[in-house]
Amino acid sequence: MDKNMTWDLTQMYPDLDAWQADLKKAQDIAEQIAAMQGTITQNAQNLYQALTLNDKLGEIVSALFVYAKMYFDQNMADATAKNIYESADSAYTIIAEKLAFFEPELLNLTAESWQAYSSELPELKLYDFLIKNFLERKEHVFNTQIEEILSKMGSMANSFEKIYDDLTVNDITYKDISTPKGETICADNNNYAVALSNSDRDFRCEYFTSLLGIYKQHVHTIASAYYGSVKSDCFLAKSRRYPSARNMALSGLHIPEEVYDNLISTVRANSAPLQDYVTFRKEKLGLDDIHFYDLFVPLVKDTDRKYTFAEAKDLVLKATSVLGDDYTKVLEEAFNNRWIDVYPAPNKATGAYAIHAYGYHPYSLLNFTGTLNDVFTIAHELGHVMHSYYSNTNQPYVYADYCIFTAEVASTVNEQLMFDYLYAHSSSEAEKALLLTNQLDNIRSTLYRQTLFADFENITHQAVESGLPLLPEKMCADYAELYHIYHGDDFIVDDLLTYEWARIPHFYRAFYVYQYATGISAATAIAKGIIEHKENAVQNYRTFLTKGGSDYPIELLKIAGVDMASPKPIEDALSYFADVLGELKTLI
Repeated sequence: MDKNMTWDLTQMYPDLDAWQADLKKAQDIAEQIAAMQGTITQNAQNLYQALTLNDKLGEIVSALFVYAKMYFDQNMADATAKNIYESADSAYTIIAEKLAFFEPELLNLTAESWQAYSSELPELKLYDFLIKNFLERKEHVFNTQIEEILSKMGSMANSFEKIYDDLTVNDITYKDISTPKGETICADNNNYAVALSNSDRDFRCEYFTSLLGIYKQHVHTIASAYYGSVKSDCFLAKSRRYPSARNMALSGLHIPEEVYDNLISTVRANSAPLQDYVTFRKEKLGLDDIHFYDLFVPLVKDTDRKYTFAEAKDLVLKATSVLGDDYTKVLEEAFNNRWIDVYPAPNKATGAYAIHAYGYHPYSLLNFTGTLNDVFTIAHELGHVMHSYYSNTNQPYVYADYCIFTAEVASTVNEQLMFDYLYAHSSSEAEKALLLTNQLDNIRSTLYRQTLFADFENITHQAVESGLPLLPEKMCADYAELYHIYHGDDFIVDDLLTYEWARIPHFYRAFYVYQYATGISAATAIAKGIIEHKENAVQNYRTFLTKGGSDYPIELLKIAGVDMASPKPIEDALSYFADVLGELKTLI
């Protein structure tokens, strides 16, 4: 394999000795911070020293983890790589336990003492937003002893996710089924996308029946694991004096609960376009009825067009050129100087992601095979890369990172720009129809589907907070009702589909998935402004990319011209879905 198509990890660490040296440095800095226990808020100088040391520790630990993950992911069968990865994890655990006192000790600060310290030592003003945010959470943070207990409780709570993972990944034996071509595949989650997009309906149904049937068989165990996870969420929220688990999850990012409620109510109220799409699918596929396993099969026959990586690179550069010459220049650097691991390889991690550590350029892992989806994946992941690059080069470490609420915006903006470019340069109606179908399915799976998941999470947590158990029968009934609400009367909710909640691992990270839906809504609005050349649209978006986590997510998106506290971006994204469907209807 051409080494230029793999990432160059020596740009982070020249060798493993250098990585080990940084590991030792991290441990030493942790010892320095630990030695300050009981003194970090005594005076301005001590506080500044503690905060800067903590930043330095964070930088190094981040680099250690990012390198270890990439080193492992490029060859997961490599014993050395596995050891490095496990060493990083072990070191983090030890450091976290050693510094458990840090945040509780900051509780000694008051708004008044912080003001006095930062006036005395102007260098502290860098941490204004950090401390302000921390002091707002003060009533939810306790002394060191209680924090240690809650930390251990949190570790115990993670056991429910571990039980789920062990059951669904390690213990369950998924069935083998035959493809229409006579090949044998496993009806597991790894083959989900391939199987459900197969043109043979009997095969899709068999796959669906086999996969969901496994989860039905184990539904009582999974329900118990999920009930335990939700109870843990609710216990921790109550222990930390939050009114609900949802409030706790959202308050950390200063996301008003109205944002969550707006999302669900707006999508429910605008489910008609999705229901119209379901009916349209049924008609175009020539079906008497439409089931879940009919939602993924292409409406338009793929042209079987394959792209070389060079062609994909050219498309990404042209599609995003509207964002400016310097944006293009950094992208070219990413393509040309081994920021990307491009092709599938034996024992390489599957999927795609972007990853970064402060002080180093971002990286991206791909598994490029030349499909149209792969082209969009490159645009998506490099959106993350560019967001990280601009955040890291414009913000100090303490504010460089950004949360998932804003993270999916940059990636999706790039996808929207790619769609617009490809659509404008399509040479046939068939190509246009294929692109429109892909666009509809992306919005369906990201905005409608993730909102349905968020709706379900809301129901389950409210039930437990009301003192009710999570029984499989009730969860299945609630899940079925949600499918009826979102997908309409033409859609058949099979009995097995009501067990789908049991195969969604994201539910073990409470109130997380809604951010995919808000992210695509914000990105759609931003991309529309850029494509339509609205005044300052590019400039505002570029400014947003530089802000990292220097303000609350809602406020950062306002810089890009989007107010996610309002239902309008969601309404506009759903209206866009309807417009795309209307355009598709004129072509097929």
